[in-house]
Amino acid sequence: MALQTGENEQALRKITDFTRLISVTILLLHFYYECYQVFAGMGISTKLTDQLLGNIARTGLFSFFVKPKLIALGLLAISLLGAKGKKDEKLGYRTALGYIVTGLCCYFISWLALHAPLEIAARTTLYIAITSLGFLLVLSGGTMLTRVIRDALNNDIFNSENETFPQEERLLENEYSINLPARYQLKSRIRNSWINIINPFRGLLVLGTPGAGKSYFVIRHIITQHIKKGFTIFAYDFKFPDLSVIVYNTWLANRHLYKENCACYFINFDDLSRSNRCNPLDPLSMTDITDAAESARTIMMGLNREWIKKQGDFFVESPINFLTAIIWFLRKYQGGEYCTLPHVIEFMQLPYDDLFTVLRLEKEIEVLVNPFINAYINDVMEQLEGQIASGKVAIARLSSPQLYYVLSGNDFTLDINNPREPKLVCCGNNPQKIQIYGAVLSLYVNRLVKLVNQKGKLKSSLIFDEFPTIYLNGIDSLIATARSNKVATTLGIQDLSQLRKDYGKEQADVIMGIVGNIVSGQVTGDTAKQLSDRIGKIMQDRQSLSINSGDTSISKSKQLEAAVPPSKIAALSSGDFVGMVADNPEEKISLKAFHCQIINDHKALSEEEKAYKPIPIIRKVDNDMVQRNYQQIRQEVQDIVYAEIQRMIQDPKLEHLIIRKN
Repeated sequence: MALQTGENEQALRKITDFTRLISVTILLLHFYYECYQVFAGMGISTKLTDQLLGNIARTGLFSFFVKPKLIALGLLAISLLGAKGKKDEKLGYRTALGYIVTGLCCYFISWLALHAPLEIAARTTLYIAITSLGFLLVLSGGTMLTRVIRDALNNDIFNSENETFPQEERLLENEYSINLPARYQLKSRIRNSWINIINPFRGLLVLGTPGAGKSYFVIRHIITQHIKKGFTIFAYDFKFPDLSVIVYNTWLANRHLYKENCACYFINFDDLSRSNRCNPLDPLSMTDITDAAESARTIMMGLNREWIKKQGDFFVESPINFLTAIIWFLRKYQGGEYCTLPHVIEFMQLPYDDLFTVLRLEKEIEVLVNPFINAYINDVMEQLEGQIASGKVAIARLSSPQLYYVLSGNDFTLDINNPREPKLVCCGNNPQKIQIYGAVLSLYVNRLVKLVNQKGKLKSSLIFDEFPTIYLNGIDSLIATARSNKVATTLGIQDLSQLRKDYGKEQADVIMGIVGNIVSGQVTGDTAKQLSDRIGKIMQDRQSLSINSGDTSISKSKQLEAAVPPSKIAALSSGDFVGMVADNPEEKISLKAFHCQIINDHKALSEEEKAYKPIPIIRKVDNDMVQRNYQQIRQEVQDIVYAEIQRMIQDPKLEHLIIRKN
C-alpha cells in the first residue's frame, strides 16, 4: 500500500511539472511572437522556427494579445493545485496573497512597457522582464499557499469556542418559576438564552465570591419575581437593609396580588424604631418539648459554632438539655405567659438554689434536670460547672436591652404562609455583630421553618443571603421535604469551604448534593471542581500539528472534555454564571446546564432604586422604653422565683423540693 501511494505521488508530481512546463512554453512563445521583430533583428530566427510559429498562430493561440498569457496563467494555476509544499506555521494567507496580487499586476500591466518612449529593443526587454517577474511572483505566492497551515491552531489559545455548548433559549414560565435573561457564546456567535428555574422547590444554591454578583444578578430577581407571583417571603438580610428595601418596595407595588391582607414585617436590632417585635419562642407554636429542644440546640449552636462539629459530646449536649428544661418550664408556666428568650436568659442566670428549686416543680423536665441537681446536691461542682457554665457564659452575651425589646413583643407570628394571614418577613443582621445577632436570627429561622413546612399552607420562598452566618438545624431535611409543601429555599454562600467551616464537611456536602438548582459565579478550588463535574462533559474537537524535516501533518480527533473547566469557573467575571437547573416531570428541560452572562438592565434598576421608599418607622422608641422593658423582664423572673418558692414553703407536699445548700 505504501509503495502504491509513493508511485501515485511521483506520477502526480510529474504531471504538475509537465503542466508548468507547458505554461512556461506558451509564455515563451508569446514573447517570441509579440517581439518577433527584435528577435529577428538579433538573428534568433530561422525558416523552421518561422514555419512552426506560423502553424501555431493558425491555431488561434495569438488571436489577441492577452490570450496566451491567460492560458499560461491558467496552466500555472492547474500545476499549483497538485503542489505540496512543506507546511510552515509562520506563513499566512496574507503574505501569499500579497505575492499573487503583486504578480498579477505586473503580469497584466506589463503591456504598457511596449508603448514606452524607448527604443524597441529596450521596450521588449522591459516587457519580458516585468511579465516574467509577475509570473514568478504568482508562482511563488501560489507555492506559499500550499505551505500555509489551513487550520487555525493558535487563534483560540484558551479553547473558548471549543468549550461552548447549546443552552436553553426558550422562556419557560410557570406560576413558581424564576426566569433570568442571559446571553451565551456558541462557537463564534453570541446568542440569547434563559435560565429557567421552573422548580424552585427543589432548592436553589447561589454561589460566588464577594463581588461575583449573587445579590445583584440573582437574588434580587428571585425576590421580585416571587413577590409578583404571590409568594410569601422570608428574607435573611445579612447586610440590612439591602434586600429588605427590595422586598418592601416590591411588596408595595404588588400587594394587591395577594388574596388576603398581607403585611410586611422587619426584624432589626440596630434601629428599633424600624423594627417589629416578635417572640420566636411563642408558646402557641411550641406544642411539645421537642420544639423546646430544637430551639435550645439552635441557640447554643448559633453562639458556639464549633459545637456544630461536636454534636453528641457530653459537654455539648449537657448545656443544650439544661436550656431545653428552662424553655419548657417557662412554656408550661401560666400557659407560657413568660415564655420568651429574654426570660430564658435571665432565668438561666439565677443562683443554683433558686433555679433548681423552681425547675423541680415541672415533672416533664425532671429527666433533664436531675443530672444537674444531683451533681449540685452531691457537691460535684466541677462537673456541674463543666456542664452548665459554657452555656451560661455563651447565652449571657445575649443579655442586651435592645435584643430584649425586640424578642419580647408580639407584633406578628412566624407562620408567614398562613392562608388567613400571609406575611413578608425580613430579618436583618449586622456584619460587625454576627456572633450575637446570628444566634438570635438562627432561632427565628428555626422556628419559622418549623411553622412553614406544613401541609395546607400558601406557597412561600425562604431566601438566605450569606447562609453560613446563621445556623439552621436540619437544612437538608427542609430542602428534601419542603418541596411537597411549596416551600422554595434559596441559599446564598460564597464558597463550599465557607459552608464546611461553619456546618462541618458532612453537612456541607449533603447540602451541595441535594439541591436541584445551582447558579454559581466565580468560585475556586474544590467548589469549582465539583461544579465542573456536575455540569459534565461535552464532545470537543482536538487537533495536533506535527512538523519535521520532511513533512508536516495535522491530525484531528474528538473526545469528551469538561464543558466548563474549573479554571474557567475560577476566572468568571461579575455577572457571568454557570450551573444547572432542575425540571418537572411534565416540563422537561433537555438543556439544563448553562454558562452565560445574566443580563441586567442597569439603567432601569438604577432608576428603580432611586424611587425606593425607605423602610418605614414602625413606632417611636426611646432609650427609656427599652430600659423599662429590660428591667421589667428581670423583675418578672425574680417574681416568678419568689412566688413559686413561697408557694412551695406553704405547701407541705412541695416543701421537700426546696434546695437550700448554702
